[in-house]
This record gives sequence, structure tokens and C-alpha cells, in this order.
Amino acid sequence: MAEDRQRIDKWLFFARIVKSRSLAAKLAQAGRVRKNGDKIDQPSTMVLPDDVLTITLERKVLVLKVLRPGSRRGPYEEARLLYEDMSPPPAARERGIAVLAPYRETGSGRPTKRERRQLDKWKSVDE
Repeated sequence: MAEDRQRIDKWLFFARIVKSRSLAAKLAQAGRVRKNGDKIDQPSTMVLPDDVLTITLERKVLVLKVLRPGSRRGPYEEARLLYEDMSPPPAARERGIAVLAPYRETGSGRPTKRERRQLDKWKSVDE
């Protein structure tokens, strides 16, 4: 049983969620990690297989199910075996779906640079 559990800061580092173990400890102390819905405030909190971690990062929220403890910080393919990603799908902008640009009716509001040049050209022809 003791081999199945691991400190949350070590696990986050081995799973390549953060770049260093000290950043993982700061993440846990800041309360940005939840274990099975409960807020974690200590990097020494132990995680077990089948625990669900909710991690709030800068621009995204990760929901990860712990599959096994890590033994080292290896390549991504090795780290990916430590968890199952259950995160919600990204928003439309992150998925790369084109968001329509704002549309303005011609002649309404302030003229664009192109319209201003056309207007200046039209005015100079009359003179």
C-alpha cells in the first residue's frame, strides 16, 4: 500500500504537469489543486490510484484521474501513463474554430482607413 501512494508535489512533477517540484509545491500550497473535490493546501498530501485531481493552471483547468505513482520524471509518453485526462473540452477559440470578425455596415460609424483614403481621393478630384 505504501508503494501505491505518493506526495502530490512529486506526482505533479513526475506527470509533467509543472516544470519543477518547487512549482508543484507552490501550486498545492496556493490551493489550486483539489483531490476528490477537497482543496489541498499541503504539498505533502498523498495521492492514491483512482484519486481525481482538479488542477487550476493559468488558462485552463485540468481534471486528471491518477492511475499510478511515478518513479521518475521521464519523457512525455512515460508520464502520460500516470494519469487519465478527464478535462472538459476546450472552448471554441482554443479548438481553432474560426470566430467571425465583427461586421460593420458600410457608411455607419467612423470610416476605416481605406474609406478615408477613398474619401480624400474623391475630394481632391473635385478641387
